[in-house]
Amino acid sequence: MCRPSVVLTVGVAAISCAAVLIRLADAPPLAVAAYRMAIASLVLLPIGLHRVSAEMALLVRREWRLLSLAGLLLAVHFGLWIASLSYTTVASSVVLVTATPLFAALASWLLFGERLRNTTFVGIAISIGGALLIGYAGWQQGGLAPSGNLLALSAAVAMAGYLLIGRRIRKTAGLLAYSTVVFSVAAIVLLAAAIVSATPLVGYSFVTYGILIALALVPQAVGHVSLNWALRFVSATMVTIAVLGEPVGATVLAWLVLAETPQGAEVVGAILMLLGIGVAFLRGGLAPPRSVSHHNRL
Repeated sequence: MCRPSVVLTVGVAAISCAAVLIRLADAPPLAVAAYRMAIASLVLLPIGLHRVSAEMALLVRREWRLLSLAGLLLAVHFGLWIASLSYTTVASSVVLVTATPLFAALASWLLFGERLRNTTFVGIAISIGGALLIGYAGWQQGGLAPSGNLLALSAAVAMAGYLLIGRRIRKTAGLLAYSTVVFSVAAIVLLAAAIVSATPLVGYSFVTYGILIALALVPQAVGHVSLNWALRFVSATMVTIAVLGEPVGATVLAWLVLAETPQGAEVVGAILMLLGIGVAFLRGGLAPPRSVSHHNRL
């Protein structure tokens, strides 16, 4: 039996490879995103059809609108985030896209009335300060870095929407059935977008195809499956905190492989953002429901 801490470490290491693999792939961002989701879907689809085909069919009939929206948001997330890596540094892009839990928490508070602890808002405020510093670093760099940072932050918003929909559907749907359907929808959306925009999907080198396969199998399959497995044994909060290791791993890999050294403002901003997310989810979270008086219960 594997220790959850070991599996979490493997998962975080796997997803940390994504940004560097994307940079190494000699292909347009939309093609990279389409291949990532298409290959991941082709891996899951035969397994899903063999093991949970009846559940998948029922799920599609019952929740096709929400499934379509979830797949669309997942496609938007990968499309925007992968595009951001063409304009800004790995460190800035990965840290900003890691803000997903903060947007999900704010949406839960604003849209669904979930009460959050005051510490959560403190953590969000710290993270906003970090995001502003990263934005300032991008502005100092000039060029298209600010646009890349905005794309990464928008990708985090799209992922938050995807997670909120998933939280609702997963109350009654199995992980394999849900993931197979949503990944397939996202792959179809990205492939259609590539075709409509005349983004080439063929004609790349064997090295690029190998990188695209590795991107789908290592960060998407090994990484995300490891995190989902760990959820059976540790809390979602602890998994969220563990994922904060991704920007650290991605930045180190970018320094070693791409010779990309982050600026001082980026480093400070990243530390503040990760600290804020850690405070929000390790010390914050949902507030306990208000107690109901005996008089109100009658």
